[in-house]
Amino acid sequence: MNRDIIEGNWKQLKGTVKEQWGRLTDDDLDRIEGRRERLAGKIQERYGVTKDEAEAQLERWERSQH
Repeated sequence: MNRDIIEGNWKQLKGTVKEQWGRLTDDDLDRIEGRRERLAGKIQERYGVTKDEAEAQLERWERSQH
């Protein structure tokens, strides 16, 4: 899944994002607006993980969406 797909399908993907990262609020998801780097940043912030770990989690999630 690439950046364009995340941004283009953000409304449909918000539910699966919230299932994966339940600490993200609806306000967080609205602010992210489908932007991958914002999503990684919020994962990092809410879960207290490193940037590399947030990216790794996001990459695993992206692969699972195919």
